[in-house]
Amino acid sequence: MKYLLWLLKAAIFFTLFAFALNNQHDATVYFFFGTYWRAPLVLVVLAAFAGGLVVGALGMLPGWWKHRAAAAAQAPSATETPSTTAPTAVPAPAAAPSISATDLPAVRQHGL
Repeated sequence: MKYLLWLLKAAIFFTLFAFALNNQHDATVYFFFGTYWRAPLVLVVLAAFAGGLVVGALGMLPGWWKHRAAAAAQAPSATETPSTTAPTAVPAPAAAPSISATDLPAVRQHGL
């Protein structure tokens, strides 16, 4: 199985390498106000891919921050100390909370 994965990775690498070698011609990207950028086509494609990664990551940040804040609010803080007075009666153990399908993302957020 390990060799099969290495073979697949090598095939992907050589396919992308051949793509880069076959697309060395200059491409022109026109921007606003008459500005343009001339570069090899493979660099234009690479820049578009990298720009898409950046925009996608920036689009995920607000949701990630919201989940982190919710996880921090649910976690007990280190400054909370248990009460020093002994309870008069031992409370019955609470029933285990049930996890529904809608709670699954809330459970997974702690793995961030």
